[in-house]
Amino acid sequence: MPVQDGANRSKGSPMSQRLSFKEMCARFDVTPRTLRYYEYIELLHPEREGRTRYYGPREIARMTLILRGRKFGYPLEEIRQWLLIYEKEGTVAQMRAWITMADRQLKELAEQRAQLDEAMQELRRLRDETAHDLEARDE
Repeated sequence: MPVQDGANRSKGSPMSQRLSFKEMCARFDVTPRTLRYYEYIELLHPEREGRTRYYGPREIARMTLILRGRKFGYPLEEIRQWLLIYEKEGTVAQMRAWITMADRQLKELAEQRAQLDEAMQELRRLRDETAHDLEARDE
């Protein structure tokens, strides 16, 4: 998950790009409920013109980072705290925090993988045992 600065440069889009609520949902393939929730918990802060919301480059970058963080298994509160580091302490502090978070998450994912491998191995064994028992009955 690159730092906030680098994420602002999205696929050839000008830095002044603004997306409507509907465009933001479509671009990131999220439901309106999800987008509203991210605003409610203060992960996103769209500009408002009357009742209309607009998402500029900063919010587009934040959304990219939020979804990347979710993909890696981070809880939303941890993502929020990480984004706050950028606002309060800058890029270098955010990069340091990211390394710490990534190390911790890699360890967690490795543990989950080991548990999943064990469950799959046991399921295969039970499946094969059952198939063998079924074949013996058919003979």
